[in-house]
Amino acid sequence: MTPDLHVIGAGGHAKVIVELAHAAGRNIAGIYDDQFEEHPGVLDYTVTGPIASFPDTPDVHAIIAVGSNCFRQVIDGRFQHVTWATLVHPFSWVSPSARLGPGTVVMAGVVVQAQATLGRHVIANTGCSIGHDCAVGDYVHLAPGSRLTGGVHLGEGSFLGTEASAIPGVTVGEWSIVGAGAVVSRSLPANITAVGAPAKVIKERPTGWQND
Repeated sequence: MTPDLHVIGAGGHAKVIVELAHAAGRNIAGIYDDQFEEHPGVLDYTVTGPIASFPDTPDVHAIIAVGSNCFRQVIDGRFQHVTWATLVHPFSWVSPSARLGPGTVVMAGVVVQAQATLGRHVIANTGCSIGHDCAVGDYVHLAPGSRLTGGVHLGEGSFLGTEASAIPGVTVGEWSIVGAGAVVSRSLPANITAVGAPAKVIKERPTGWQND
């Protein structure tokens, strides 16, 4: 029998995760959020309590339902024993040769092609596509409708905005943000924000900003 699933986070993203879990055949055991007084419930579920009350044991299966890449990293580091689930919506397609890391979620309408690799706690959001041989780092978020062609590398914690795309073989550096509708036609460095078609850097971010 598949273990019930504990959910960390109770905001809007958690609503999608709870319904994704149901679609993937998982029952919800509990929901945890430090702002549980502001978010008393998620859909039909009452929030169990703060994150500190989450049971960090190997027999507990859980998912982080937080959209912020840096917060997912922090929560992942906070719990050392839990078994992180990987969720794939039945209306998406993942190549048999692709690899998905623990805690990663694949929403409805996503396509993951041959030998693509997704790291820990990646969000492949609604209707995005990930081409063959792509390497998607830990804590990355691909927003709805974003597109990676073949051999793209997204560094840890990077974010690809809604309907943004990347041409074959380019790299987006760690903790960088690519704005909605942008086209990454050349590799981008770490800790920047880039927008436009072609994508151009408009802001640099100090190293470590993700953990502020």
